[in-house]
Order: sequence, then structure tokens, then C-alpha cells
Amino acid sequence: MQKLKKNTKGIKQNVSVIIQKFLKSYERHCAQTLSAVSPMLVHNLQKCIENKEILTKLILACPEASADDLPPVILKPLLMTIRDERYMFGKELSVWHIALNNQDIANLAIVLELHGRTSYPFSKVELLDCGIDAWSVERLGKAVSFSVLTCIVLDYNELLDEGLRGLCHGLQGNGQLLTLSMCYCNLGPLSGSLLGDLVAKTAIRDLFLDGNNLQCEGACELIKFAADYAEDMAGKTFGASLHFEEDPSKHFLEATEKSGVQSVMSSQNTGHYVATDGEDVVNSNISGSKKKKKGKKKLPQIAPWLSKLHLADNGIDGRGNESKMGPMMFTEMLCQLIKFSDHLTELNLDDNCLGELCGKEILDALRERKEAKLPSLKIKVTAQMNADNFSSILKHTKKLKKTKKKKKKKK
Repeated sequence: MQKLKKNTKGIKQNVSVIIQKFLKSYERHCAQTLSAVSPMLVHNLQKCIENKEILTKLILACPEASADDLPPVILKPLLMTIRDERYMFGKELSVWHIALNNQDIANLAIVLELHGRTSYPFSKVELLDCGIDAWSVERLGKAVSFSVLTCIVLDYNELLDEGLRGLCHGLQGNGQLLTLSMCYCNLGPLSGSLLGDLVAKTAIRDLFLDGNNLQCEGACELIKFAADYAEDMAGKTFGASLHFEEDPSKHFLEATEKSGVQSVMSSQNTGHYVATDGEDVVNSNISGSKKKKKGKKKLPQIAPWLSKLHLADNGIDGRGNESKMGPMMFTEMLCQLIKFSDHLTELNLDDNCLGELCGKEILDALRERKEAKLPSLKIKVTAQMNADNFSSILKHTKKLKKTKKKKKKKK
């Protein structure tokens, strides 16, 4: 919630009237569709009316307890209200524990997409435990490129590897989405290569994957491009010979440079110059008349790096197909990230049994990171290692917030 600023004419809009109209329209659409209103949404709207504040985060959730004969809460009335009222103030849209079908997701995608219609500036969409399938998640992914979304949260949906494959297909080449959360989505080892490819070929920087089953195999596939890229870039920065005979990140660097050139060429056709990373953004019209610079605008860069990586409770231990070698292979790649990546800020490996030797390797990598004067790292690891190593790791890092827990099943 936030105070509504004056409009372009300098006249302060009546916030209470806007929210009251929205509430009445929502209740009317619920009656028309024979569905129940969301108590949480109604409560938040009423609170905004009282405080004369605008609602920027719309939360649609089922009541905690309801009679069996009451109709369900559904998404359709809320989307209809947003479009009917042309509600332009929403920044986040959250749907909690409400079943969504393919038509619901298609309707949501239409609201998010900016194809010459009214622009609804939702930057974050959160669909928790909504039972969405592979088709729905792919359709949502396709909508991202035509929206202003920077964050998608799909926790507690049984997406499986097939669902992730659909999402990756929808997000192909996306240079806008920065954060993706898929905790407790039943992703297996096969998802690791899909996620690694997604990180390498899109602008995604933050991955929250707690409570899946990537195991060592999937975790290695996830971080290998990012780890090699970090070491390669560190070698170029500090002049060290850190190149590989077959560098997997090389073609991603070339593709990034090529896409930067293509962006400039395509922007010339529209009369706008789109700056590459670190350059100024300058707009000019087709006639060639120049406008003033509006300051630096750093655009997301498509490259295989990670900022926040959460892999708590993912079966990363010695029990998989790789046996005891699995954790070591993963740790070696992980240490590349820790030692060389100046983008990495958070790392969560809690509830994975890496073992004593891996703990020592991580500690050594953290020491090297500190010596290289790279940004401090928030890290969380399991206590199932030598007490001295565990304590030393915590001393070399900042405290990380608690992880998401597995959702309790309704009785």
C-alpha cells in the first residue's frame, strides 16, 4: 500500500473513490460468476479506503476455514475487475492455494501482456499451490517478454521436469525476468540441465529452488556454465591464465556480444537507441532530433551468472548415482563460483549432506574470496560436518534468512 501521488494535472485523485469502485466491481463480478469473495483481498481494500492509500499488492486467497457448501474463490472476477476499472496501480499479484485452470492462466497472461492495450504494471506474479500444469506454465513464460515482469514465484506446484521444460520454452531468450522461484515443485535431476541453460541464455540472476530433488547430478548441471563463466571472467579481469581447452561459456559470451549489436541495429529502425550494459540511454525521434540524456539505465545482461542461489533440501549428498564422488564434483564447481564470482551474494545449501571434505573445500574457497576482496557472501550450510569448519564458514559469511518449509497438507 502507498499514498497516491498527484496526477499530471496536479490534482490529487480521490483514493477512497478509486478503491471503493474497485471493491464494488469485484463483489459484483463474484456474484455474476457464482464465486466467493476473497476475505483477504476485501480486508486489504477496506483498509486502504480507511487509510486513503492505494493498493499495490493484490492478494487473492481462500478463507482459512469455510463451509463445504460455499462457492470457491476464483481468479476470474479479480482479473475482470482489474480490466473493467483499468486499475493501473497494481505492482504485485499473488494467488494463494486457489486452483487455476488453463483458461485462468490465459486470462492472466492477457492482463500481463502489453500488446497495445491498457498497461498493467505488474512486476511480480506469485502463484502458490495453484495446481498449474505444463501448458499453463509455458503460456505464462511466453507472456513475460511482453510484460514488465521481473519476478515469478511458482512455489508448491507439482510442475515436475516437464513443467519446467515448458517454462524454459516460454522464456527462451528472455532478457527481462530476473528472479524465478520454484520451491517444492518436485523437480528432479533432469531439471538441472534445463535450469543451467535457462540461466546461461536469459537474464535470470536469482534462483530459489529449495525442496526439490536435483541431487548432485542436477546441481552440477545447473551451475557448471555459471562457474566456468565466473572463472573465465576473473582470468580476463586479473590477467590470470584461467582459460579452459573447451570453455563452455565462450559461446555464451559471443552470443551476448552479438545480441548487443543486434539490439543497437534494431533500435535504429524504431528511432530509439538501446544502450548496452554500462552505457547511457538516449532517445531520439525518427527525424533525428536529439533529446536530453535521462541518465544511465543499466539493462539486464544475458550471461551465465548467478546472484542468489537457494538449493536447500535437494538431496545433494552421497546417496545418488554418483555415490561419494557426487558431492565433491558439485563442490568443486561451487567453489569456482565462490572464489571468482563478484555477482554471487546468497548461497543456501542447508539440509544437504555434503560431508566433511566438501565443508573444508567451501571454507578454503571463502577464504580465497575474502583475499580477492570480492563482495561479502551470505551462505547457509548444514551442520553435518566438522564443528570447527562449520563455525568458520559462518564466521566468513553473513547470516542468511530462514528457508521456506514444506507446505503442510490439508486434512
